[in-house]
Amino acid sequence: MLANDPLKRVLYIDLSTKRFWVTERPELFIQNIGGTGVASALLEEECPPEIEPADPKNPIIFAVGPANGLFPIASKTVSMFLSPHNKLLGESHAGGRSALALRLAGYGAVVIRGKSDFPVYLVIDSQGVKFRDARGLWGLTVSETGRFIREREGGSGLRSILRIGPAGEAGCTYACVVTETYRHFGRLGLGAAFGYKKLKAIVIVGKRALPVNDRKLYKETYDEILKRLQEAPSLRKYHDIGTAVNVLPLNKLGALPTRNLRSTRFEEAEKISGEYFAENLLGRRLACAHCPMACIHLAALRTPYEDEPYFYKTTFISYDYEPIYANGSMLGIGSAEGILRLLDAIDNLGLDAMSTGVVQAWATEAFERGLVSEKDTLGLKPRFGDVETYLKMLPLLAQKANEFYAALASGVDYASQKYGGQDFALAFGGNEMPGYHTGYGAHVTHLTGSRHSHLDSAGYSYDQKLSPEEITPESLAQKLFEEEVYRQILSSAVCCFFGRSVYDYETLAQCFRLSDFDYSVEDLKLLGEKILKRKYFFKKKRGFALKKLKIPKRILETVSPHGKLEEAFLRKALSAYERLLEDSGT
Repeated sequence: MLANDPLKRVLYIDLSTKRFWVTERPELFIQNIGGTGVASALLEEECPPEIEPADPKNPIIFAVGPANGLFPIASKTVSMFLSPHNKLLGESHAGGRSALALRLAGYGAVVIRGKSDFPVYLVIDSQGVKFRDARGLWGLTVSETGRFIREREGGSGLRSILRIGPAGEAGCTYACVVTETYRHFGRLGLGAAFGYKKLKAIVIVGKRALPVNDRKLYKETYDEILKRLQEAPSLRKYHDIGTAVNVLPLNKLGALPTRNLRSTRFEEAEKISGEYFAENLLGRRLACAHCPMACIHLAALRTPYEDEPYFYKTTFISYDYEPIYANGSMLGIGSAEGILRLLDAIDNLGLDAMSTGVVQAWATEAFERGLVSEKDTLGLKPRFGDVETYLKMLPLLAQKANEFYAALASGVDYASQKYGGQDFALAFGGNEMPGYHTGYGAHVTHLTGSRHSHLDSAGYSYDQKLSPEEITPESLAQKLFEEEVYRQILSSAVCCFFGRSVYDYETLAQCFRLSDFDYSVEDLKLLGEKILKRKYFFKKKRGFALKKLKIPKRILETVSPHGKLEEAFLRKALSAYERLLEDSGT
């Protein structure tokens, strides 16, 4: 590897003893690239099979890759941990500035061990780690925490602040970590992992330079990638309208989950569409570090002050397709302003927006069916479309106000086992449903993906490209397996998945060579399989089996664009995918 390349260094932090040390591990990166590859290898090293997520031995790992800081749209940081939400592999990616800050601080990965005996936050820079007393911050919202740390730490260089809110402190299993105010390590409960360790926040400050081994070739490669990104039609729409551009097409297709997936078309979709947000509420656009796209769209929500006519508070709130689906159509809410109010509260509490919306949708139907009472809900009467009641439920959920809200704070899988209603509980491998009911591809992705996320193998895109007659369980499993293998390499680089049309295997291999990683295309395919298989066996050691997965009954009842889905097809696809994982040849 290049001399002075920070990527080869791993920063170890022990919260129990308030110690840190740095280890040079070039072979770890040569064998695993960075990002997802390195994080999964470190998780395998650090996380014993027998522990629970709240155990101090559960590590929190952050990793970046050779493309971070050098190439456009390579803007993500990967985090891995034993998930508090489903007790399996926890993996979350976030944009913003954290990846660049970590690399410029001089580290390719961070491993956080142990548990502090009092709340702390960490300051990571090129000199190491400072442990700050955070007892005065415990209980503060995400925005209050960020404001305090910015004022206290000051400083220069590229800075990133990762922090949790009350939901993470209370151990809500789908609590998230917020970074740069508008980006999130969402899904699978990194915020709860922070809370278990009494870790309120992490500040990362970077000032170093990044080396390349051929400056002329680097400039040529960079310019070519940038040109291709700027000309890609699929990226232009995300700059103009953002991912919320998906609302109307999915609604027209009959694939937009509505009112806990009782239906797939929402009669008020136009009022919560990306076009509506852009025309009526868009305040500004932002980009992650080193990204030319600026897909982060912030709405400017004006709310009047009490007893002060003509005086308004303006709050900037980020919005994307998934939060809109989960807290809009899924809850029967046809008001963009109502969705923004929910998202603002969710962000400040430090909750994952997608899981929160799906949980509240399940709770609404459970209340309607009499499975839970007003005694359980503390006098609230959740109804689809009722923004005010949902707003009141959020802090009760985040703080686990009683037994019912504590159950909701553990997700729909847990809550439905406790209160009934499993037939309409929309969880896949313990993770709440993403916003796609496009057909078999979407749900096979949700079931088989290493994170049970729509981003694992993007089956929803195959549903829209192929007719039902073209899809068999075996062919679908093969397509999704190949896609997820490729995404292991992309997320080891670490590139945003929006760049996948440009960052093919050949382009990635060329980028890696500029950082002294010599891989052929075939090498990368084999390495992608190895990383995916490592993650699968991490889960398998903890009791995971594809054949044991529950398939939500509701997805079989509600018609998709491919008609009614059959459980037998899904089971065959799961078996075919499992064979590929077990016999992948790596």
